[in-house]
Amino acid sequence: MTTTTADYTWPSELAELRDVVAAFRERHAGEAAVRTLAETNTPLDSRTWQIMAEQLGLAGLTVPEELGGAGAGYEFLAVAMEELGKSLLPSPLLATTALAIGTLMQAGDASARERLVPALAAGQITGTLGYTGADGHWDPARKPQVRATRNGDGWRLDGTVHHVLDGASADLVLVVADTDEGPSVFAAEGPLPGLVRSPMATLDGTRSQARPDFHDVPAAAVGVLGAAAPTVEAVLTRAAVLLAAEQVGGAQYCLDTAVAYAGTRTQFGRAIGSYQAIKHKCVDMYLEIESARAAVYYAASCLTVNSADAEPAASIAKTLASAAFDRASADSIQIHGGIGFTWEHPAHLYFRRAISTRALFGDPRRHHEVVAASLLDRTTRSDASTSPPESRRVQ
Repeated sequence: MTTTTADYTWPSELAELRDVVAAFRERHAGEAAVRTLAETNTPLDSRTWQIMAEQLGLAGLTVPEELGGAGAGYEFLAVAMEELGKSLLPSPLLATTALAIGTLMQAGDASARERLVPALAAGQITGTLGYTGADGHWDPARKPQVRATRNGDGWRLDGTVHHVLDGASADLVLVVADTDEGPSVFAAEGPLPGLVRSPMATLDGTRSQARPDFHDVPAAAVGVLGAAAPTVEAVLTRAAVLLAAEQVGGAQYCLDTAVAYAGTRTQFGRAIGSYQAIKHKCVDMYLEIESARAAVYYAASCLTVNSADAEPAASIAKTLASAAFDRASADSIQIHGGIGFTWEHPAHLYFRRAISTRALFGDPRRHHEVVAASLLDRTTRSDASTSPPESRRVQ
């Protein structure tokens, strides 16, 4: 069964999931609740998280059924992220699914996967991944600031990792640490002596980031020692797609509220939406959002089938979604006029989210480089396949 619109052909299950998440958002993620959580730097309450993870099954959507998940494609999780992006709800869904579950699924460690993923998928625990330095960027060639040393059959962690999503509240903290074999992934579970979590002041108060400091903290290795780089790269590809879906949702909210305001606000005896300048702004926003949405769901489908196009598709989606959210959040403020600049109006919250998410999981420059490298590689392979044999070449 499919539901067809002028632009997309959606499986009916995707449309149903969108409706379910939208209903949850309207009931549990209103502006007042979001503002309270953001302004008090308070984690999402456990009851609301249990509704998201257990009743709606959002945390385990892409997790295989044998590990307690739904075994669905990434398109389903993208739909959920898009709908939730309209509300800016400070939930642990992105960090738990994209970073924690993503790392455990990509690390090639069956024991860690079977032990931790079912609890994450059920919402019994939340998780995250720390992988960046003080500048907030991932560089596989750079030595991690956390060092892991052997301690009998286990490991001990010392050092600091920065800009960790939900790092102050996550039950499971996965971290990239340096070893003699090279950068490796380690898991620190539960409240641990020696683990100091310091919330970081960021532009976007609706998304918690922290700086965990490790002081002789016990941890377990995850996956092959020295293999953190390819694991993190694969995780960031998936995270970029899910974040792009969230950005599309935020941009759509900005467009919807701008259009609604333009239809009711009058100036010189007419609704301001009847003026060409406002119409053009709204149309430009719409075109960018639709382009980004198409790129997001193509990238999500690439992830589902493990396509070779997944990495460049993810970078295209993240680049387009970042640009669409930037424009929509800024233009929405302009269309709302004086009220849009006030603290009481939510427009600035979306503008802050747009600016902060632009750099998260790779800024546009990094994603441009990924796409360029992919195009150059295809060109090189195409040239090689069409070149005549040496004996036939004209000297």
